[in-house]
Amino acid sequence: MLKNYFKIAIAVLRRRKFFTFISLFGISFTLTILIVLTAFLDHVLSPSYPDPDRGRELFVNRIRMEASKKNGMMMSPLSFYFFDQYVSKLKTPSKIAVYANGRVSNGFQDNRKISVELKYTNVGFWEVYHFQFLEGKPFSSRQLENGEKVVVISATARAKYFGEEGHALGKYIEANNTKYRVAGVVKSAPYLNNFCYADLYLPYTLSKDNLKGQSLQGSFSATLQVNSADDIPLLKNEFSRMMNKLPKPDKDYDLIYCYPDEYMDVITRGLLGQGKDRSRGKAFMILGGFLLLFMLLPTINLVNINLSRIIERSSEIGVRKAFGASSKTLTYQFIVENLILTIFGGLLGLVFSVFVIHVLNASDIAPDMDLKINFTVLSYSLLACLVFGLLSGVYPAWRMSKLNVVTALKANN
Repeated sequence: MLKNYFKIAIAVLRRRKFFTFISLFGISFTLTILIVLTAFLDHVLSPSYPDPDRGRELFVNRIRMEASKKNGMMMSPLSFYFFDQYVSKLKTPSKIAVYANGRVSNGFQDNRKISVELKYTNVGFWEVYHFQFLEGKPFSSRQLENGEKVVVISATARAKYFGEEGHALGKYIEANNTKYRVAGVVKSAPYLNNFCYADLYLPYTLSKDNLKGQSLQGSFSATLQVNSADDIPLLKNEFSRMMNKLPKPDKDYDLIYCYPDEYMDVITRGLLGQGKDRSRGKAFMILGGFLLLFMLLPTINLVNINLSRIIERSSEIGVRKAFGASSKTLTYQFIVENLILTIFGGLLGLVFSVFVIHVLNASDIAPDMDLKINFTVLSYSLLACLVFGLLSGVYPAWRMSKLNVVTALKANN
């Protein structure tokens, strides 16, 4: 019986090519967007090079100062003074990476202008993040304290300055109107990892920021690493106690908020605001609602298309009913047709997803991006396609099975 349903379904889909094309496009396009989006989120949120220990790290990247009486607010990265005088004295962190947010600068090599992104770091940066050194090693504490003009560069920056096959160790490069000696070359970090990514990594003592100023606002962020994920709550509590004891830098700005966030909380707090609530639950609700709506749209489209197909096939339905086909048989047939269409659309969506991900990885949209299909998400996506395909076929199939023989035959006249 199923074999006959399959043959009939293929014949019907081939006969009505326009409806088939619209249905397949809606299903495959929806699945492609879903798979590519989840591959992107997986790339951004999952621990990866050079940050495999993200599960035992907290990130401090913003301070929010409010003037409750004047209804004013300031928000910015933090100062080096804040990390040096307060955060460095915390007992729970085992390692602390302090770094200035990336800054774009121009460099020159052989009369060629090169655009590079700078990041100023402490020595702890190289202990928290596990960069793969292709040449040399990180700058030392002595070099940092002495303000030596040394730099660690990425493989991408090495290619810009010295070509794909060039070596950089011990050579000099120019950036930010200054010449630096290359101390090491690392495998490039993904562009979308803002905490790690840069072309040039310099000692923070070479930064033009006022490192001795006592303002809490500046251009620095930090990653606090603990020995075990079990210590994360302890670090949050200790950080909260430190913030409660923090002296108010300005009589007008009497409320200060700064949080050590897990990576997901950094994303949600950045998207939904820097208030007290981390908003992770709200972010999941918004994302879940968006995905549900995104899946419902092609389902509703399929229902409408299927209803239109019923009207066109009313004479066929009438003839089959006149020759004894039961409502149950017709319902099963129509549902099978819809499931076959959904499976074909899902397979096309998978093919398109592989193609789109390959194009994105090969492009310069986000350097060193490595998107991969999450097979768990793929499995659930295909299952969701089958469920929504089934749902989109049930109502039209029920409508079709209820058509009166005489009415169906008259519809052809």
